Amino acid sequence: MAPNRGPGNKDLYIHEIDRTAEYAEFIQKLAAFHEKRGTSFEPEPRLPTIHGHVTVDLLKLYNAVIAKGGYDELNKVQKSWGTLAAELGMHHSDGKGVGQLSFQLKQDFYRYLVAYWVHDQYNREPPPKEVLEHQSCASKYGPVLTRTVENFKASSGRSGVETPTRDDRQGEGTPVSGNRASGRLREAPPQRIPFQPETGPSRQPRQTSHHATPAASTNATHTSQTPQIQQQHSHHLPQHHNTGSALQAIQAQQAALRGASSSFAPTNPDIASRLSEAFEPRPPISVPLRPVNTPGNNAAEFAKRQRQLRMAVGIPDMQLPVRPAIPGISFEGPNIYLRCLQALRSGIPAEQAFALNHLVKISYERGDKYKFESFLGLAEGLIEKGLEISSLFYQIDWQISYFNDPESSDIATLDGLNGTSDILERVARLTPKPVLDHMQPAEFSDRLLRITEAVLTIRNMVMLVENAIYMADVYPLKDLICIILHLPNLEMLVEVKHFALDTAEQLTPWLMLGSNDPLYRTLLSQLDSTDRGTILTSLRAISRISMNLDATNQLQNVPAVVLQNIINWLLLNDEELMDACLDFLYQYTAVVANVESLLKAVNMEHVVPHLVRLLAHGAKRVKEDRVLEPEQKAPALEEIASLPPDLHEKLTNTDEPQRCFQWLQSLFEEDASSHITQIAIWQAYQSSFGSLASGSRNMLSAADFIRNVSQVFSSARAQILRRQRPAQSDLFIIEGIRARTLPINPETKEEYSPCRWMIAKGPYLKKCNQFFLGGEMMWHHVLTDHLGVSVGEKGQIEDKEVNASCDWEDCTKYARQTQTRLSPLARHLKTHFPSPQKRVPGEGLESAAKRQRKAYVTPAKTMSLAWEQTIVTTDEKDPKVEQAAGIPLSAVLVLRNIARNVVKTESEEQLLKKHEMGGEGGGWNEKLFRPVMARLFEVMTENKVLADYITSLLQLVQDD
Repeated sequence: MAPNRGPGNKDLYIHEIDRTAEYAEFIQKLAAFHEKRGTSFEPEPRLPTIHGHVTVDLLKLYNAVIAKGGYDELNKVQKSWGTLAAELGMHHSDGKGVGQLSFQLKQDFYRYLVAYWVHDQYNREPPPKEVLEHQSCASKYGPVLTRTVENFKASSGRSGVETPTRDDRQGEGTPVSGNRASGRLREAPPQRIPFQPETGPSRQPRQTSHHATPAASTNATHTSQTPQIQQQHSHHLPQHHNTGSALQAIQAQQAALRGASSSFAPTNPDIASRLSEAFEPRPPISVPLRPVNTPGNNAAEFAKRQRQLRMAVGIPDMQLPVRPAIPGISFEGPNIYLRCLQALRSGIPAEQAFALNHLVKISYERGDKYKFESFLGLAEGLIEKGLEISSLFYQIDWQISYFNDPESSDIATLDGLNGTSDILERVARLTPKPVLDHMQPAEFSDRLLRITEAVLTIRNMVMLVENAIYMADVYPLKDLICIILHLPNLEMLVEVKHFALDTAEQLTPWLMLGSNDPLYRTLLSQLDSTDRGTILTSLRAISRISMNLDATNQLQNVPAVVLQNIINWLLLNDEELMDACLDFLYQYTAVVANVESLLKAVNMEHVVPHLVRLLAHGAKRVKEDRVLEPEQKAPALEEIASLPPDLHEKLTNTDEPQRCFQWLQSLFEEDASSHITQIAIWQAYQSSFGSLASGSRNMLSAADFIRNVSQVFSSARAQILRRQRPAQSDLFIIEGIRARTLPINPETKEEYSPCRWMIAKGPYLKKCNQFFLGGEMMWHHVLTDHLGVSVGEKGQIEDKEVNASCDWEDCTKYARQTQTRLSPLARHLKTHFPSPQKRVPGEGLESAAKRQRKAYVTPAKTMSLAWEQTIVTTDEKDPKVEQAAGIPLSAVLVLRNIARNVVKTESEEQLLKKHEMGGEGGGWNEKLFRPVMARLFEVMTENKVLADYITSLLQLVQDD
């Protein structure tokens, strides 16, 4: 067994054949045994594993099964064949593959070794091949050691006869008369109807004759005839007796198996005879069938018999020519994958065209499962086909050599083991052919199409990570990519060059490329192209070198013109190109020597400000209101506000129930979580309008008043709160309303404002608390009632000297009696009064009521925040955490690399020496980042996902 690397980088042992003398002797015994037995034998069966197909060593398999107790004992343990396969060095990556592998291993032992096992270990004749090799290895047929023809038939559920077809099966309700030997007899009716035979003198006695068979067939085929017609036919049949004839016995048995006709049923069951109830039919006769060996179903057995006959008559045994197998008969051929592989390696143009056409489809549609390691030689065949492209444009025919010959000087021989280190120099020395870009011969176009399909197949397959890892070790593929990318700049080659670049992009994460590597130099040369797709793919391929390996991508010897192009591409409004350039710069600036080269190639004083501008790429202004204190709801009180004077006067002149409706709308509002007692609301109503009961105005009763509450407020409903303790009494409430803190006008929905003029001072404070609608009415009230100033009809007052104070609650301006003029005092008083409520033009009363703020709710205290938000992504571990991504993240990482490594360069030392001789202080960080410090602090404070990155950048700059 040969060691190999499996998942987890562990050593695995791969199954292989040990071709020893013991193995050769064992295979000869097996071949002789199967030839004598007349069964087929495959000495080296193949099984699919994770490392490709392996050839089974039947001797190892035989000894391993015997060591575990034999075939029957191994079948008793679940998953034992999968364990045996792993012990023999046959492995698979997934459970489905392990199940398929174990079943095929069990099937190979069953076909080629189980009969020999019985003969060799138990010294007994194995079961016949009809019940062993010709059957499946399923466990339902029982153990092999105890299997016979009889118990095999019982286990398989079959009798000695073949299973009847659908047309031959009897109906469930149709009984079969198996004891009848004559076809002339009528079939027994259903069991629920007793059969009444005819007793007339004209009925002929029942006879068993060979002439009855035609009658039976006649009756069976003409079931639409009436019973009378059938009886007439049966009466006129000739009757002969010849019981000694063998033919007559066979016909009788066949008639018994077929049964009688089902065309007769008595019309009157009541007159049926009871004599037929005691009749018991004889069981049907079973005819066992034995297989007959023919050249079609058992060619080996037939050839053995023919050989024995020739030897018996003295004819010498001579090897007859083998007749070739007819295509499509008993052999399906290889699957499409193997067919394409063999056709590709055949070198026949027609076969290769077939293979490449299907490989392109397979690699595109089944790219997630089509792996190079499962089809050995496929990668080499595709690469060899792709190398033919050079012969179309140059005088060259590349050949791959897998033998290390350092003395070989053939320019057309590529090193298949270590790669061709001077491939670029060889390509430069090639002699070109004259080729027209837009006009080619048919043969040229066909060859180019096949080569393009081969390169496309490689490109599609390396999109799978397993294939990319596999192809990273195939060195001729790197030579192929270099050759294709150095072909002439023709439009016909644009497509195949893009396929080669896509392949390189998938391979470079698994490659270690030095500065002199041909593939690395080739990818750098593609950055001089004017094709955007070529530049993008080349930048990505270079940036991803060694990305999945422990080695560091040095990116050395990048030409200055390439660095200048990359900086210029950052100025374009192309997000995809900018992202690729920033990824390259992030990898490039991670090395100190590269930062030195960048300082010499470009003007970094212009680059750094542009990178700082990219920190806000795609940013948008976000505003959010943060709640500092949630809104609060005042508890409901039993105290009900007094009715304003003007509203009380108006409602006094209003009839019921409109007076009740408007009073409720003025002093109450809906609140689903509050309630008020029925006695409190009724007493408040009585205190407002109880004096009208003695007058001419009608008054509502208490019950009608309570019902009107539910009509005004849809959510209000009368309820009874049952007492919780014996000393308590039931509480009658109205659920869903609460008293307003300020009354409203029922028509305009405007709130009244209370007068807070202190009418009593000292230890017992008392406010006026009269309600007025609007500041103008309250201003008149304060001037006339509290200050004693007369107001004219048009609101005019006399500006005279008064000795007064402002007694408004919590007012400190005129806290004491002051001699002042009336006009400044009047202007001061208006500051305490509410401003008139503005209504939107065209807004109705209902809209104004909905827009009105609820007085019992204290609004939440909020703070508005605003910041910049760039593209973000969620954390894989915590989806609620946002992380920076995209161009802003790449830009800040490049800036951080520059700030960290620029102080380690030789240019930093030269700049410091220059400053010591009489220049400004500071190094490159001071020179590059001082002009943009304000913007960096701004980004740090407003962009929270970039704040940590900007902080580390500022620490590097300020430490310097």
